[in-house]
Amino acid sequence: MVQGEGGCQREVNVKIRVFGKEVILIVCFIFLFSALAFAQGKDIQSKGKVMELDFAKKTVIVNEKTFVWDANTLFYDVKGAPILITEDKLQKGTMVRVESTYIKKKPLVIKKLYLFPK
Repeated sequence: MVQGEGGCQREVNVKIRVFGKEVILIVCFIFLFSALAFAQGKDIQSKGKVMELDFAKKTVIVNEKTFVWDANTLFYDVKGAPILITEDKLQKGTMVRVESTYIKKKPLVIKKLYLFPK
């Protein structure tokens, strides 16, 4: 009878070890997927005057934050109508509202830029 009890104890220990590995695997998957979800960009809005502007590098500084624009950036005039941005429309000192996306270790990418009346 003593041997039977020891054998039964061994089965319980094996089941606990397997169950422990499954729990560790599930926890690792949860952390992996949550890390990917939190790595997505955050939307940031800023309103102020254009402090610096460089059309060659496609950068603009508003409220001491550097923003860049790309082919997906939308520009809007004072009335809210979409426009093509040119050097005569966007100048240093122009009031703007910027909607951008923040992604770690990358510059703020402008999604939308609105011009305000002077």
